[in-house]
Amino acid sequence: MRIALISDIHGNEVALRAVLASIQEAGVDQVICLGDVATLGPRPRAILDMLRELGCPCILGNHDEFMLDPELIRTYTEAPIVVDAVDWCRDQLSRDDLDFLRTFQARLTIPLDDRSTLLLFHGSPRSHMEDLLSNTPPEELDRRLDGHAATVMAGGHTHLQMLRQHRGTLLVNPGSVGLPFKEYANGGPPTLLRHAEYAIVEARDGAIDVSLRRVPVDRDALRAAVSACDNPMRGALLQQYA
Repeated sequence: MRIALISDIHGNEVALRAVLASIQEAGVDQVICLGDVATLGPRPRAILDMLRELGCPCILGNHDEFMLDPELIRTYTEAPIVVDAVDWCRDQLSRDDLDFLRTFQARLTIPLDDRSTLLLFHGSPRSHMEDLLSNTPPEELDRRLDGHAATVMAGGHTHLQMLRQHRGTLLVNPGSVGLPFKEYANGGPPTLLRHAEYAIVEARDGAIDVSLRRVPVDRDALRAAVSACDNPMRGALLQQYA
């Protein structure tokens, strides 16, 4: 079994197309999305159309639930630019788009082979707003993993690629397709990297391989996509893509 993990697309159609082209070239059995698909970037509806066409399982991220529960974001951040961008995104979506988001799952466990399992979530198994980082203390990881067990566990949310071993389990973060961070933002304004990110998890006869991948993205196309929208994040994104 060879699975591509994508996460944190955030309305970036240019980056998603680059990642899906790389995945097609690599060859996988399945693609799974770990959430945060539409908000913050310029093309929310295009992303939802692409995911529907792809037909892949999708995990519910915090930004996905912000589309369904308008008040929830204020428990997560009070940053006006983020709140306004999330509200803008919700206004772009149709009833069918929102119904599609309602099909996203909080967690998913799938077999990799007859010896290995893969547990998927957005932030942590117990919360899509919780961070799992390379420097999270082991005892705190135990609490955030909430008694779940799997050969490999994978989540997104932090926009930071990660591969970490914890008490025998491999913890994977594929990074962000649409907004990859240079370092942990901790609620502050991030610096974006100049590529798109994803991961491939492969199991064969009990052997596990995890590869973290980075894909170049057309900067001119990014600027054009952002310039064409009136998303409140427009100015900040154009600065990042300069």
